[in-house]
Amino acid sequence: MIKGINMKWLMVGIWIASLLGPGCRSDGDKEVTEDSGIQEVIEFHSPKRVSMRGYTGEIMEPFLSRDGKVLFFNNLNTPDVNTNLHWSTYVNDTTFEYQGELEGVNTPALEGVPTMDENGVFFYVYTGAYAQTFSSISQGIFSNGTLIDTGLVLHISRNRIGWVNFDVEVSANGQTLYFVDGTFDANGGPYEANFVIARKVGGQFRRTDDYAEIMRNINTDALEYAAAVTPDELDICFTRVIPGKVPSLYVATRENISDPFTNIQLVGEADGFVEAGTYTPDGKGLYYHKKKADGKHGLYWIRKK
Repeated sequence: MIKGINMKWLMVGIWIASLLGPGCRSDGDKEVTEDSGIQEVIEFHSPKRVSMRGYTGEIMEPFLSRDGKVLFFNNLNTPDVNTNLHWSTYVNDTTFEYQGELEGVNTPALEGVPTMDENGVFFYVYTGAYAQTFSSISQGIFSNGTLIDTGLVLHISRNRIGWVNFDVEVSANGQTLYFVDGTFDANGGPYEANFVIARKVGGQFRRTDDYAEIMRNINTDALEYAAAVTPDELDICFTRVIPGKVPSLYVATRENISDPFTNIQLVGEADGFVEAGTYTPDGKGLYYHKKKADGKHGLYWIRKK
């Protein structure tokens, strides 16, 4: 199993593998031997470790609210752990105060990868309905530590077994979803992951016809996932994994919201096993999780020079 996404989607990958059967893949094999599309390494200040008062567990898939006041995350997602959504409040750039698990949402299935628009409409990954619907992205309304009116986001999955939308980022205005089409093999491991875009039409999200063009400089035969966009949607941070290597953070930019992302740059200062960036409100800082030397995942903060 490829490092990075196994920590993000191991539980559902193993379940899908049991349906595909031994020795099967849901599509053709992929092999990537080198990185591509990198124009330069963007310069950031040195990363700083972020502390969370009142919490000693693992922090993965962070998302900072658009006003910068709340940081959501999920704990570790391995088969022996019940992966749930948590929240904390901002104290300063390197300190948050843990508030607990989100109420009204967590189940024995996996809930993770939180994101929210500026109006409190909250999106997350939920595995509990995949067997019946092939859908894995849900939404609700966040209010004072509780999610209400939760339900699946329909009409955006490929509706095929083995294909999973295992990441989601909503734009600040709530009109656009950036998410991933991923495929899993019979061993439970992801071997394909690329970004897709959906926009709200008549109150429902629909996959766009132009997503391949907009993401053509980002999507490769490597694994790309964990999008984060600035409020104006002109900058994107994402994670890329090349087989045999640890995941790394990259950023890309564009001049207009209808343009393809270009200028792919490696976030070189965010070294080691790093994933899942989330922007600060001004678009200049990033929070992300990192697998530390002791094997636990912690929260880090980095800012552009």
